[in-house]
Amino acid sequence: MVTVKYAQFDEQIATQLLKTANTAGGLSTFLNFRHTELTAGRLVAEMETRDDLLTPFGNLHGGCLSAMVDHCLGVVFYPVIPAGSWVATTEFKLNLLRPVSSGVCVAVADIVSLGKRSGVARIDITNGDKAVCAAQGTVTIVNTMGNAS
Repeated sequence: MVTVKYAQFDEQIATQLLKTANTAGGLSTFLNFRHTELTAGRLVAEMETRDDLLTPFGNLHGGCLSAMVDHCLGVVFYPVIPAGSWVATTEFKLNLLRPVSSGVCVAVADIVSLGKRSGVARIDITNGDKAVCAAQGTVTIVNTMGNAS
């Protein structure tokens, strides 16, 4: 496992993000994401499987896991980037490994690389003791001036 060094870690931002996953509005609120841990370079988030998110075949729609990956990919970077900066997903690749029909999905996002202009994270999602999704993505880091930092 690669150990990434961070020039900063903003505990206040991490604390705020821990509390706001399902109150920020939009898709994260609709899917009821819950952040359970946010440390330098790592986010753990949860999503409950609900009947209204299942396909006609009784499985959680893959788009829910994709949304969870995208959400975690962005959030994991905020405590370790310069204050006032923001991230935009550049791309992500995910493998849906097995269907989910009930229970809680737990995503663990770990930063693999962090530069001045971009970052890469890996996101693994489990359901019970089974791996259900493996993903990796890239974000662009934008500073407050609107230029890549």
